[in-house]
Amino acid sequence: MAGAPKLGFSSFSVPGKGVLVVFAGTDLAFGPATKKLLAPTGDLVSRAAEADGFKGKNGAALDLIAPQGLKVSRLIVIGTGKASELKSDDFVKLGGSAFGRAPKSADEVTMIGETPDGPMNADQVADLALGAMMRAYSFDRYKTKRKDDDNEPKQRKLTIGAADADKARKAWNDREAVVEGVVIARDLVNEPANILYPEEFARRAATLKKVGVDVEILDEKALTKLKMNALLGVGQGSVRESRVVVMRWNGGKKGDKPLAFIGKGVSFDTGGISIKPAAGMEDMKGDMAGAACVVGLMHALAARKAKVNVVGAIGVVENMPDGNAQRPGDIVTSMSGQTIEIINTDAEGRLVLADVLWYVGKTYKPEFMVDLATLTGAIIVSLGHEYAGLFSNNDKLAERLVEAGQYTGERVWRMPLGPEYDKQIDSKFADMKNTGGRMGGSITAAQFLQRFVDKTPWAHLDIAGTGMGSPQSDINKSWGSGFGVRLLDRLVADHYEK
Repeated sequence: MAGAPKLGFSSFSVPGKGVLVVFAGTDLAFGPATKKLLAPTGDLVSRAAEADGFKGKNGAALDLIAPQGLKVSRLIVIGTGKASELKSDDFVKLGGSAFGRAPKSADEVTMIGETPDGPMNADQVADLALGAMMRAYSFDRYKTKRKDDDNEPKQRKLTIGAADADKARKAWNDREAVVEGVVIARDLVNEPANILYPEEFARRAATLKKVGVDVEILDEKALTKLKMNALLGVGQGSVRESRVVVMRWNGGKKGDKPLAFIGKGVSFDTGGISIKPAAGMEDMKGDMAGAACVVGLMHALAARKAKVNVVGAIGVVENMPDGNAQRPGDIVTSMSGQTIEIINTDAEGRLVLADVLWYVGKTYKPEFMVDLATLTGAIIVSLGHEYAGLFSNNDKLAERLVEAGQYTGERVWRMPLGPEYDKQIDSKFADMKNTGGRMGGSITAAQFLQRFVDKTPWAHLDIAGTGMGSPQSDINKSWGSGFGVRLLDRLVADHYEK
């Protein structure tokens, strides 16, 4: 991972240089190993904490430069609050916060994996590392003039002290694959649309062959033969050809039904003939965050050798308003045979997903399908940027997604579906309209998608508020968040691997 520190695990010890990070609980409580490491400083930490009002609250930090008694250049104390109440996601956040506090000029950062209750276990240490590595991500490949300090090292080193370094290293292996998947997703979302157009997106997805993923790219000729007219209609106004990419990881038993993940990949969305306002349109380079997540997820599952069969499919198009573009009032026949009246060409993502959902359902007969899409602004009105919207025809699948979201911190909130909403998308001229208007906009969009999943257990994640431009956090300072990779990897790991 470009820009990421070199990660290592060791036993508890005080480094000879660089930054030392330790963790303190409420009322400046330290674990026994940390107390021993800090003994040469005497009462320095307690006096500094009193002067700064630091009491060990979760996420709070105390920064001491050139601490007396230690050879390190900086000692950073990160608060954990009540250690007994810490969950997996809290350790991830602590790792991100701790690494973020270290100055960029520090070539070595050492964290002591211990809370006031004692040494962190291997999984907690690995979660600490996960948070730090996610925090280290940056996307600056197009900056030719660096504003960074000339003293910033080319390669930083991060060492995490653990009671059992070998177990921590083993626990990290799977998380490393997931972090790599998140980085792939973030990179894709952050790329400008003149670089990442549909054909290039498909080419990058094809690089997953290196980790054992089978990749098939369907070009416009193949899509026409399959009668994916809903998807093709979105891209017909662009000089860039549309693509569907199907990725398969066969890590389970032969004959087992695969799990299926489908992503909306609108590489740029002008709105088409129903063109968007100019202000903020540049953000529409990220309208492919769902597809980016699926590519990142497939990497994560393959790289950690997940014992499950998985299909990942993305529909990648560019929505442009030229003389050949789709018009409001047009009627298209989807791959399913259902007809769709185009009311608004800016309600294009559901058209892409309609054909890909149908194709995956009928071709692979999966155990379930989960789609991800930056689908509606309405979901941001409903949930802001903290939760993704969850819609599902299956209670068990929905409950498992909510559970995975609580574990990873990529939270989802279940929204309603029901036949009462269908009347908003019924058309006078076709089987359905592609939009039901402003009222309940995210719900009617999901209701539209449900018509293309038949009886397959299915969930739709509307990530418009979380996939791009979401609030920055302890583990993400990037515009593209990579939302969904950790969520869905956890869903698979907890319930579907054999």
